[in-house]
Amino acid sequence: MAKLMIRGLETHVDIWNEAAEQTIVALHGFTGSTATWRNLAEELSHIRIVAIDLIGHGQTAVPEQVSRFAMAEQLLDLEEIFDQLHLENFTLLGYSMGGRIALSYALAYPHRVDKLVLESASPGLRTAKERYERCERDEVLANKIMLNGLQSFVNAWENIPLFASQKRLAQTVKQAVRTERLSQSEKGLANSLRGIGTGRQSSNWDNLTCLALPVLLITGSLDVKFCNIALEMKALLKNGKHITVNDVGHAIHVENPAEFATIVNEYLT
Repeated sequence: MAKLMIRGLETHVDIWNEAAEQTIVALHGFTGSTATWRNLAEELSHIRIVAIDLIGHGQTAVPEQVSRFAMAEQLLDLEEIFDQLHLENFTLLGYSMGGRIALSYALAYPHRVDKLVLESASPGLRTAKERYERCERDEVLANKIMLNGLQSFVNAWENIPLFASQKRLAQTVKQAVRTERLSQSEKGLANSLRGIGTGRQSSNWDNLTCLALPVLLITGSLDVKFCNIALEMKALLKNGKHITVNDVGHAIHVENPAEFATIVNEYLT
């Protein structure tokens, strides 16, 4: 565990299996934290896992300014983290929101990233109209979080259709996910939606053809929307591979952690 001062922001990083030679940098999704990757670190004990609490999440500080959450700011933060940790080259793994950030980072700093692994991620929304409408919806949600509080939000969030397949999981697993969500702050989540929600970032669809490094796209078969996005992404990538995991939804690392770890391990080796 480390606390780094990154561009004026106290940033929390967890590092597992520090003696390992190979490194994965892992970026969690919205409402997540470094705890997202604890099981992966246990499964891949021969690989160093560097997990970062992204701005507004986990134990990383929550800036007052929404502009500090913007994609460009977060990419500068990541670059500073890697400089401070002396990470020259690594595999970059991102889930959902973390996947959008990971893809954007790989496009901006391709010399750092050996391989890119994107779990249930997208390059953003293609049109200005889609982005505007998404921003409107995210603003409504952000206001609800601030008005009604964290527990009310988490109660609703865990019941959205995207996570329906998680209802079947063991109670201990569901409780761990809920605990991670409840460890967040209202302002952190609200500002995250307002600053780096899907509608706030520029579309990276047209940039996919520029990415030469190997990219692995992982989706769950029950998550039809993101399976289709991955198929479209693969068609544009020079060196892309898409794996669909059967009978799981959006969060493969939660719903089938052993299979997820096996896929990542095999891709790296």
